[in-house]
Amino acid sequence: MSQPPQKKAFPLRLDPALYAAIERSASSELRSVNAQVECLLREALGRRGVKLAEPVRAKRGRPPKPKEDEA
Repeated sequence: MSQPPQKKAFPLRLDPALYAAIERSASSELRSVNAQVECLLREALGRRGVKLAEPVRAKRGRPPKPKEDEA
């Protein structure tokens, strides 16, 4: 099974009011704060004309059941 590429971790200092606004926005879109920050950064870069490859999405859900002749 292929693994998504590792993400770069780094500390980020934010104004508490900005963090709270991002947290509310993330909650309304059912995302984590981290995912929301990444989404907002991608949108901002896109508006500035910076081209980025689509992120590799993690596979979600249950794996498919094996077929009867495979079990």
